[in-house]
Amino acid sequence: MSKRRIGVLVMSYGTPESMDQIEAYYTHIRRGSPPSPEQLKALTDRYERIVGGFFPLRENTNRQVEELEKTLNREHPELEFKCYQGLKHASPFIEDGVKQMAADGIKEAVGVVLAPHYSVMSVGGYIKRAQETAKPLGLNIRFVKSYHLHPLLIRALSERVAVALERFEGIPKEHVRVIFSAHSLPEKILEMRDPYPDQLLASSKAVAEQAGVTNWQFAWQSAGQTATPWLGPDILDVLETIHGEEGVQNVLLCPIGFVSDHLEVLYDVDIECKALAKRLGMHLERTASLNTDPLYMKTLSDAVADQLGQA
Repeated sequence: MSKRRIGVLVMSYGTPESMDQIEAYYTHIRRGSPPSPEQLKALTDRYERIVGGFFPLRENTNRQVEELEKTLNREHPELEFKCYQGLKHASPFIEDGVKQMAADGIKEAVGVVLAPHYSVMSVGGYIKRAQETAKPLGLNIRFVKSYHLHPLLIRALSERVAVALERFEGIPKEHVRVIFSAHSLPEKILEMRDPYPDQLLASSKAVAEQAGVTNWQFAWQSAGQTATPWLGPDILDVLETIHGEEGVQNVLLCPIGFVSDHLEVLYDVDIECKALAKRLGMHLERTASLNTDPLYMKTLSDAVADQLGQA
């Protein structure tokens, strides 16, 4: 008797695989409008400044997808899972992943985004594109919308906070300001009563409680350069403020909205935030990214299985 086959569309923002793909990637982000030479240089410079040159950002996602497939098949041997990638701004695009599932004869699928927190502008957009592609192909696909309070996710993040706090030798835990952060979105989501900010605060509170942290706050990072306002305060402004107004000297950053080492972590945090902290004379550390942590893989596996009534 053959096993029930389940396709899993693993979606994420996407990033170029090499330096020569940056322009096409940036053009897609800008909805087909090529960046100016200055804009292209600014983004290229960011990739070049990441430690070790062009860090294999795509490999992080590739490994996550591979490990999730292994975890699903190990956790649910009565089923047969096959994972497909679907990226927002790079190949294979979300539509490509859905079409490949259909071409492979997949009839039943689950979509999950490599982002724990739901926003109609982020996860909602991924789901919409996948649904629009799947419907005419006759592919039945369900979606994980969020998993921001899954116990294993909270455990993985709290363990990282605890480990990182040990780097502040001789400094009592309560004297280290822990700042949780996530990618900012346009302020208009507040008018839409979007759950994104509340889910992020809920995750931050749960991690802080489990790690025994009382001295913490939340900040936004990596806002887009557009005419419309984005959610704030920005992490760089927060660092300036807590240093100048409160005299905070020790800071631990936990980019809770990101699940792997991508540009927003390796550049925005590791380069920009650390450069500012150095200028201010602050001791700044950050938590390690989840990447393929088994606890995160199990979180995703559980979330997918929940959609099938298997968990």
